[in-house]
Amino acid sequence: MKKSLKKLIYDWQTAVTHTTNPLPPRYDGKDILLKQFSEKTSEVAPGTCFVARTRTDSDGHPWIGKAIELGASMILAERSADEVGVVVPSDVIYWQVEDTALTLAWLAAAWEEFPAREMQIIGITGSDGKTTTANLLYEILRAAGIKAGLLSTVRAVIDDQDELLQLHVTTPEAPVVQQYLRRMADAGVTHCILEVTSHGLAQHRVGGINFETAVITNITHEHLDYHGSYEAYFAAKARLFTGLERWGTAVYNADDSSYEKLKVVTPAIPLTYSIHQKAHVTAKNISYTAQATEFDLHLQSDMLHIRSALVGEFNVYDMLAAAAAAYGIGVELADIGNGLERVTAVDGRMQRIDRGQPFLTIVDFAHTPFSLQKLLAAGQAMVKGRLIVLFGSAGKRDVEKRRMMAETAVRDADLVILTAEDPRTDSLDNILETMATASRAEGGVEGETFWRIPDRGRAIYHALTLAQPDDLLLICGKGHEQSICFGTTEYEWDDRTATITALDLFLKGEEMVDLGLPTFSP
Repeated sequence: MKKSLKKLIYDWQTAVTHTTNPLPPRYDGKDILLKQFSEKTSEVAPGTCFVARTRTDSDGHPWIGKAIELGASMILAERSADEVGVVVPSDVIYWQVEDTALTLAWLAAAWEEFPAREMQIIGITGSDGKTTTANLLYEILRAAGIKAGLLSTVRAVIDDQDELLQLHVTTPEAPVVQQYLRRMADAGVTHCILEVTSHGLAQHRVGGINFETAVITNITHEHLDYHGSYEAYFAAKARLFTGLERWGTAVYNADDSSYEKLKVVTPAIPLTYSIHQKAHVTAKNISYTAQATEFDLHLQSDMLHIRSALVGEFNVYDMLAAAAAAYGIGVELADIGNGLERVTAVDGRMQRIDRGQPFLTIVDFAHTPFSLQKLLAAGQAMVKGRLIVLFGSAGKRDVEKRRMMAETAVRDADLVILTAEDPRTDSLDNILETMATASRAEGGVEGETFWRIPDRGRAIYHALTLAQPDDLLLICGKGHEQSICFGTTEYEWDDRTATITALDLFLKGEEMVDLGLPTFSP
């Protein structure tokens, strides 16, 4: 399919007239029929608009010359051809704009004929709990008979068709988001739940999308390597709320430190949820066990008792966030309760691995200081014996997390195993040393209360050898993810599969085997 560039710009202009959304940059060039937008030279062919994106760790401008050589029909760039040092053939359009990410987002929305306008869009953001909240809300909408779609960091669901997303994806790039939305709209979806990361907001991946409902789970110490400061991170999250209209709904966590600052950024209708404060949606009489969580769900003056297979206080917050969003949409209380209780597990979130061992083993995605702290608190409420936790800290990410997570683990768990978690091009030895130093400073003793084992497979196996009956082993950091990155290579990896393999070998009294990571040595 080919699209006219000038028609895309015209449609963008028409869509934002009489709104506060950005107008298209000025374009005085000739018209052209385009086949696609791409940031990858490997995808460039005649009819392609090559988009030169500027990111914190990469820049597409040095590849413009290559894109022209490969036959790109158009270049979208932030710097002039002279600055880039390329000669542009007369038959190639070179459009210089202030922000290629923003321009791409709106052109992509126009390409798909603004599918978000054919549905109600619910955006969910926050440092932790986005995926669980999104899945809970999806099941609530289904329980209410609403034809819903879901686009999370784990999967896309369109008309009950479930698709896994690519490795290490956050919010997909704008053209991919718009393609999913178009498919949902064409399938008759009326409500779409969109999980939105701070990267996705800062990089305009959800540009051109009108959100009717915005939900925040929390804002904690995360992604400061990218955003530079908590203030910039907060500002990125707040973008989801600043775009809401007065008739939209803003769902806030009244217990989170972000609440007071966030509630003033939008004129939208506020809905609050809380465990400890007065709010529109609350949980009372909470009971935690290793098998279930029970509480009384209060929505204004209505009340319903909930028994959920999801355990821990952080899951109660996620349930409250989903309930508040559904309540704002107009879902009945009974359907909210049915939807919450339908969710017995979320991939890689507090997922039990049972191979007949006499202790509880759980895989979870917790990879931030806050999420680890909350997970350990939940574990303490579940465990009869000792609490054992295994985790790492990713490379090319906020280095302060390494210290904070190690301190939290040594303080709140009985035994700690430090291992690899996507070291990327950072030194794994340096990452582990930083974490070990923080562990010692918190009172940990290496070889007695904490261990550092670079190979994640061996680390999981070692944790199993430490576990005794009634202990709880938490394997954290990877959750649902399907790969682990060393250098620039993604190695196939699934913590759940690795844990099953390690458990089977352990229970048979056999040694750990090589699971394919470069850290394994005989």
